[in-house]
Amino acid sequence: MKNKNNNTTKGWENRISKLLVNRKIVEVRYLNSEEAENFGWSNHPIVMILDNGHWILPMQDDEGNNGGAMATSFESEPTIPVIHSYYYND
Repeated sequence: MKNKNNNTTKGWENRISKLLVNRKIVEVRYLNSEEAENFGWSNHPIVMILDNGHWILPMQDDEGNNGGAMATSFESEPTIPVIHSYYYND
């Protein structure tokens, strides 16, 4: 049965909005080999650096088992791919 309590969704939306609304992305790059290794990942996702020095990046799942790809609404780039370590070069 679906949880009818909407506090979870709205609660997370509010928490995340406080962190991201009005922030500016100042750098976009792929996670380098050392960083991916620190996460224990074989994938290299993009990292978005914000104007306050914090960063966000896509993960495969909530447990952080690997880096992930991102879907977009850009017609020219509908997917921002994750790069596996085999194909990644620093």
